[in-house]
Amino acid sequence: MDIKEIQNLIKFVAKSGASEVKLEMDDIKITIRTGSESETTIVQQMPMQSAPVMQHQMPAQPVASPVQEAAAPAEDSKYITIKSPIIGTFYRKPSPDKPVFVEVGTDIKEGDVLCVIEAMKLFNEIESEISGKIVKVLVDDSSPVEFDQPLFLVDPS
Repeated sequence: MDIKEIQNLIKFVAKSGASEVKLEMDDIKITIRTGSESETTIVQQMPMQSAPVMQHQMPAQPVASPVQEAAAPAEDSKYITIKSPIIGTFYRKPSPDKPVFVEVGTDIKEGDVLCVIEAMKLFNEIESEISGKIVKVLVDDSSPVEFDQPLFLVDPS
């Protein structure tokens, strides 16, 4: 396992929200802990090659303050959030040369396609389950999305 793979593993664990991950392979042990003041990764090479122990620390992702978290729901309480039903890559267009499915201000009705999410080489059309007007697009085009991640804010009135 090279340093680039270890760095990618650190980024993945930080985004996943896990507090600790341990990985043991034939000649290497990795422990990644997150959630405190910093993110700590300890990599130990087994004594077979008598390599030194490498320790890597990087700052944890900034956490939104309670004031910011409290303010957002108050502003958006009248809106309905459309969330991702699957993990994948979010696309606003059916293909690169086509226009986006919806823009801010677009009136939508139940069954309208809002976006596609690519998962395992399959493009899944995400349809609206409500009628209303798109108020905000919460995800950038071609971005990875998680299950239940907010995608759009809709004003149902």
